[in-house]
Amino acid sequence: MRSLLRLSSPPVFFQFAGRLMPLLLLAGLALFAVGSYGALFTTPPDAVQGDVYRAIYVHVPTAWMSMFLYTVATGYAVLHWLYKTDVSAVMMRAFLPLGAWMTLVALITGSLWGKPTWGTYWVWDARLTSELLLLFIYLGLMALNGMVDDETKVDRVLAVAMVVGLVNIPLIYFSVIYWNTLHQGMTFGSGGNRMAPEMRQALLFCVLGVWLLCAGLVLKRARWMLVARCEHAQWARNAINGGV
Repeated sequence: MRSLLRLSSPPVFFQFAGRLMPLLLLAGLALFAVGSYGALFTTPPDAVQGDVYRAIYVHVPTAWMSMFLYTVATGYAVLHWLYKTDVSAVMMRAFLPLGAWMTLVALITGSLWGKPTWGTYWVWDARLTSELLLLFIYLGLMALNGMVDDETKVDRVLAVAMVVGLVNIPLIYFSVIYWNTLHQGMTFGSGGNRMAPEMRQALLFCVLGVWLLCAGLVLKRARWMLVARCEHAQWARNAINGGV
């Protein structure tokens, strides 16, 4: 617990993230490379969809990360509302651009997958519509972040807005259960149990790889946002000058 509290100190967090970030990025690249190789070369075609199902190896990791990144960002928003630390302020912001990109890639790959399987790139069903809404939420939060120069005011408003937007995450996740939809069911639910073992293994490698890559990229962004926020502190000046 004491170690976690120490991470709320900007210089401690900056150094810790700097050590952890390259490890996360290297591990993420390695795992995603293994998963991609399996997705392209060792997994068999799907019995119904043929080779087009291989979009799942990008679509599923990015779709999951679009929700996971928002959820973790909201956790930091709550922490910032309670404790108002610089680390929590930059962390809740650092997730937003990457989350928006994950959502966009999930929507694009889902549309490309949907055309040969559904006969159309887009349908306004619950899963797709709520995922599109998540993209708008990300973009809205990013725009809100840049509207006011006073960071303290933005911190409070942004934290509340992120908590309100969290209601969309369970709508996305459970939409395939509670509403009629063309979208397939949960990948690692009843549908996932019918996957060939090599398909499931390749997908897990891709998911873990994307997860670690996102973690590393978030830390990379958060470190330098923290430097900009604390630019007058000695440790931040040292970091800018290459001293940290």
